[in-house]
Amino acid sequence: MNFKKRVLTSEAQKKENSKIVVAGWVSNIKIMGSLAFITLRDNSGTLQLTFLKKQFKEFNKLKEITKESSIAAKGTIKKGKLKSGEKELIVDELKVLNLSKPVLPIEIGKGTTGLDKRLDHRFLDMRDPKVASIFKVRSQIFLAATNYLDSQGFTNLCTPKLTTMGVESGAELFKVQYFKQRAYLSQSPQIYKQMGVASGLERVYEIAPVFRAEKSHTTRHVTEFFGVDFEMGFINDEHDVMDVIEGLFKHIIQHVQKNCQEELETYKIKLETPKEIPRITMKEAKEILAKLGKKLTEYDDLDAEAESKLGDYIKKKFKSDFVFVTNYPWVVRPFYHMKPNEDPAGTKSFDLLWNGVEIATGAQREHRYDVLKAQAEEKGINLNDMKSYVEIFRMGIPPHGGVGLGLDRMTQRLLKLENTREAIFLPRDPERLTP
Repeated sequence: MNFKKRVLTSEAQKKENSKIVVAGWVSNIKIMGSLAFITLRDNSGTLQLTFLKKQFKEFNKLKEITKESSIAAKGTIKKGKLKSGEKELIVDELKVLNLSKPVLPIEIGKGTTGLDKRLDHRFLDMRDPKVASIFKVRSQIFLAATNYLDSQGFTNLCTPKLTTMGVESGAELFKVQYFKQRAYLSQSPQIYKQMGVASGLERVYEIAPVFRAEKSHTTRHVTEFFGVDFEMGFINDEHDVMDVIEGLFKHIIQHVQKNCQEELETYKIKLETPKEIPRITMKEAKEILAKLGKKLTEYDDLDAEAESKLGDYIKKKFKSDFVFVTNYPWVVRPFYHMKPNEDPAGTKSFDLLWNGVEIATGAQREHRYDVLKAQAEEKGINLNDMKSYVEIFRMGIPPHGGVGLGLDRMTQRLLKLENTREAIFLPRDPERLTP
C-alpha cells in the first residue's frame, strides 16, 4: 500500500469512480452476511468502507479486526446509498497496520468517561473528532496571534525557561538543581521582555510555556501553561497596550470564524467580533458588583464569582463578551507596575475578562530606576539580587508596557469548555505529572 497516494477522507468525498488509497482508524465495524462495513476515521473526517464477499478475497478475516485498529484500504470510490449522500469506498485491498486491543481503557466519543481518565489516555481521547476540534481551534488561535503581532511590528523572542530569579510570588517557583547552582523554572518572561524593549527592538513577543508552583485545584489553574506575552516601548500609557490587545482579539475571532467553521458548529459557538471592548476601573467594577449583591473591600481582587457576575453585566449592558478592568490596587500587583500620579494606591494596570473569566493581565511598567527601586523595597524585594534586570533601567529604557495572556484559557473561553485542562494536550497540575 503506497501512502504517497493516500487520500484523506474529506478529499475522497469529492471523488467518484476512481481508484484511491485511504488510511486511518477503525471507528466502527459491522458484518452482515455477505456484506461488511467499516467506518474509517482520519484527521479530516470519516468514510464508509464497503466489503463485498464475492469481490473481497479475505472477507472472513474481517471479524478479527478490532475498533481503533489502524488500517489502509484501496478501492473504488462511489456514490453510496447512505441517506447523507456521502460516498463509500468499495474495497479491493485491505492492510491491517496495527491491531488494537479488543477492550479500550476509555469510551471514545460517548461522553461516559470522566476527564481524569480521558487525560490518562489522551492520545485515544483525541481520536474523538469533537476533542480533536479543540486543538484545531487552539492551533488557529496560535497562528492568528503570531500573524497579528508580526503585522504590528513585534519581533518574536525565545526567552530562557531556566532562571535564577522570579518576578511574581517566590512561593510560585519550581526549584531546579542546575549543576552546582540553584535555578528555577520561569514563572514569567517579564524581565526578558523588558530587556527586549531595551535592546532596541522596541516591540517583542513570545508564545511559550510558563510555570507556576500553585497548589490550586480549580478548573482554571494548572502548573504549566502557554503564555502569549508581548511588550512594547515608547507608549503614552497602559491604554496603548490595551489598543493592541483589542486589535489582537478582533483578528483572532475573525480568523477563527473563517478557518474553523466546522469546529465552531461542533461546539455550537457563535463568535462575535467586538466593535470596541469596554474599559472600566476597578472602583467602577466594585460599585457594579455591590449592586449585584457581591461586596468587595477596597483592596480585594476580583474572585471567580465576581468575574462571572461582571461578565454577565457587561454582556447585557454593552453587548460585549470582553471587558477591560483597569487601575487594580497596588497591594495585589507586582512591584514593576507603574502607579498613577494621582492615585498611589492604584496601578496603571488592567485585566481582560472574556465570557466572565480573566484571560490577561497587563500594565504600563515603571521605567524610572529610583521609583522602581522604592516600589521593590515596598514589596520586600532587593533589586541588588537582580543585577542584570536593574541594568536596563540605567541605560535608557523608554516608557513601556505589555501583557501576558493564557493561550489555554483563551481556547477554553472561546469554546466555553468547563475546564482549562480540556484545552491542553497533556496538562500538568499539582497531582498530574504523566503521561
